Amino acid sequence: MPLIQVEKTDLPDHSALHAFRHAGDFLDCYRVASDLPPRAAAGVIVAFPAWARVLVVLRNVLTAPFGLRPDGPESPDKLGPFPVTGETEDEVIAGFDDRHLNFRVGVLSTGSHVFLSTWVRPHHNGGRLYLAAILPFHIMIVRNALTRVAKQAAPGPRVPAQK
Repeated sequence: MPLIQVEKTDLPDHSALHAFRHAGDFLDCYRVASDLPPRAAAGVIVAFPAWARVLVVLRNVLTAPFGLRPDGPESPDKLGPFPVTGETEDEVIAGFDDRHLNFRVGVLSTGSHVFLSTWVRPHHNGGRLYLAAILPFHIMIVRNALTRVAKQAAPGPRVPAQK
């Protein structure tokens, strides 16, 4: 199996996340070679491995005294804990607005690459501190998620078995 290369990159120009951006916001973007469509890639991304689920539980315990939500608000369409807020043929965006910050995660597919982007707008110093504290873990989770995406193949047309 070839080496999987997860690359930090610029957000593609056609991403809907550009509509959220303002000066001072946080935005990162990573990509990996993959032919998965965005919804399928997002499903792989939110299927967190055990070590990442432990980090999420720890985050929830540590932030509960500050009133931060353990999960996103109820929604008929969610990716993991995040409500889907927009979707096109090549991109799905999920996230929500909270007391300390607003965030969205975008999964964009070009057919040859999947991009995973995170936009964050902290509301105050508490939100900025929270973002700084989780950033190293965020990067580990993103890189792991895209590595898992690269290991998946897009479902293609079924070829009947030869008799």
